[in-house]
Amino acid sequence: MTCLVPATAQSPGSPMHGLSRTFFLLLLLWGLCSPEPCVVTPGEKGSSVVCYAPCEAPLTLPADTVSLSLEFSNLTHLPAHLLVTVPQLLELHLSSNRLEALAPELLMGTERLQVLDLTGNRLSDLPPGLFSTARRLRTLVLKGNRLEALNATWLRPLEALEHLDLSGNRLGWLPSGLLTGLGALRVLDLSENRLEALPPELLRGPRSLEWLHLQGNRLREFGARQLEPQPGLRFLFLQDNRLQAVAPAVFLALPGLRALDLSNNSLRGVLLHLPDVRRLTPSPEGLDFDLSGNPWVCDAALRGLYLWVCLHQDGMLSRNETRCAQPEARRGQPLLDMASENWGASRRR
Repeated sequence: MTCLVPATAQSPGSPMHGLSRTFFLLLLLWGLCSPEPCVVTPGEKGSSVVCYAPCEAPLTLPADTVSLSLEFSNLTHLPAHLLVTVPQLLELHLSSNRLEALAPELLMGTERLQVLDLTGNRLSDLPPGLFSTARRLRTLVLKGNRLEALNATWLRPLEALEHLDLSGNRLGWLPSGLLTGLGALRVLDLSENRLEALPPELLRGPRSLEWLHLQGNRLREFGARQLEPQPGLRFLFLQDNRLQAVAPAVFLALPGLRALDLSNNSLRGVLLHLPDVRRLTPSPEGLDFDLSGNPWVCDAALRGLYLWVCLHQDGMLSRNETRCAQPEARRGQPLLDMASENWGASRRR
């Protein structure tokens, strides 16, 4: 049983006082756990409970607990009713453990929960109904687990969710309607998975998405329907995929875009119609973009992209790594030079 000790009860001469976080991290590296008690820190809004490398989850918690941290441990199991006595809980941090499964009723009674961090565990599935009472959850982090598939109904109750991180899993596909009901979502991170394609209406649900992370997957194309209806998107990361085609909407239909990364893909061209590009009004906030590491075919079909590059050239990143691959006469020539030749834009370094 893990004990609870108020932070104020530690004297300079007590054993707990001399144990640093470094010590607990060493315990983790050695595959051990700490017999030392969890530390309770009272606060104006309630108590924060922190347990470093505990041997087991605490059996009792202060009734006014608002934050519970059980991280950097070898925990493989959490009692189903661990949180029943802490209805005021706002944050639950369970990262860097060895959890393989969660009880369906784990979050029952925590209607005020806003943050749930399960980074770096061994979860391959989530139980039905886990989030049924977590309607105020704003941040859900499942990064670095072993999820291979998602159930479209898992997230439905999370109408207040703003940040969803599913990166670093083993997802090969996504179900349609996954984000239905997530109207408040602002950040979606699906990076470092095994996604080869996206549902055409993936983003129907969120009303004001700002960040979309899709880097480090196996995507071959990114279509216009996969952006609908997100005109307010500000940050789009598609680097390190296998993209051969990107919808013109990525370049033309996102007036608030501040960052676009398409580096390290297989893009040979992007068909942008000149009249559409000429109608663009670059944002006064500017746009940072990276098109490097692609085998661009620098011919007349790329003239629309050349003009787009000229309009946004102040934010062009990795300029010296953004070069033509074909035709042979242009091989190795910087794409920005081609843009300047076609549209008379001065090259700015």
